[in-house]
Amino acid sequence: MSLPRGGVGSAVDSAAVALRSDAAATRLDPADLEQYRRELTGYCYRMLGSAFEAEDAVQEALVRAWKAGDSFEGRSAVRSWVYRIATNVCLDMLRGRQRRAQPMDLGPAGQAGAFTGATRPEHAWVTPIPDGKVFGDPGDPGDPAAVAEARETVRLAFVAALQHLPARQRAVLILREVLRWQAAEVAELLDTSVASVNSALQRARATLATRHPDGGEAAPTDPQQQALLARYVDAFERYDIEALVALLHEDAVMTMPPFDFWLHGPEQMGRWFVGEGSGCRGSRLVATAANGCAAFGSYRVDPAGGHHPWALQVIEVSDDRIVGHHNFLDSGLFAYFGLPAHLG
Repeated sequence: MSLPRGGVGSAVDSAAVALRSDAAATRLDPADLEQYRRELTGYCYRMLGSAFEAEDAVQEALVRAWKAGDSFEGRSAVRSWVYRIATNVCLDMLRGRQRRAQPMDLGPAGQAGAFTGATRPEHAWVTPIPDGKVFGDPGDPGDPAAVAEARETVRLAFVAALQHLPARQRAVLILREVLRWQAAEVAELLDTSVASVNSALQRARATLATRHPDGGEAAPTDPQQQALLARYVDAFERYDIEALVALLHEDAVMTMPPFDFWLHGPEQMGRWFVGEGSGCRGSRLVATAANGCAAFGSYRVDPAGGHHPWALQVIEVSDDRIVGHHNFLDSGLFAYFGLPAHLG
């Protein structure tokens, strides 16, 4: 199954040309806008819950900013002005739309032996995003506390919780709590009052507390996490399910969008792997990173030789156990994450 792309690649190419052309028509240099692409992508992703829609929104915002560049009078910073445009694009995209969710939001956990194969369309799900699209150079870690906090705000569960907020409340909470804008800055961006912003923030916090009460436990240190992930890869590729299950937290969950189905607990997950999921035997994993977590491209055995793309796994860790095993069954994600199209 392949997600609809909405012309992301072609939009990026054509808009990049637009941003470079006819520079004399505006007092803004293209680099003045392009430098905000990564942070805008993170902002729009939190707003929309879809990496592809976020890229479309950012591209639309940059094109609008470029076209309106000659009307930019410098009364606000370029960054604030571009965020204003991006916010309006997101609000337009969200108007009248069903919220995206995780399988856990849509029904109770299933039983390993009761899989029906029922699916929901792509727009029903919060989808993953590569870390490289929203974070800076991994070789420049910056403030460890700030980096850890930023990663928490793109976790799948947090992004899914944001989708419960009305669109303007969502924008207020992201701008105030995640991006640390001042209330007056947010009020100016949204053409409203500081009192209105503060009221919206209080309501958003209250809703989020019921959907994402503690934000999850802190991740282990890098050596601990890397050791755990190495054991996971070894167990999965050897298909040693007993060893794999031993790595799972007692409250671990497994999801498989687009399937309207999820599992809770090591016992059910173990039954799945030796039952309906046994087609993963012989798979290989290629490391990547998504939503501030470790992730892997999972490749199943190809009858014609080698291994073909099957699912993008996002692995969530807490303390020394795996708490989330999220499988996005869309081979189209592999190219987006820069993963090989086939393994020999």
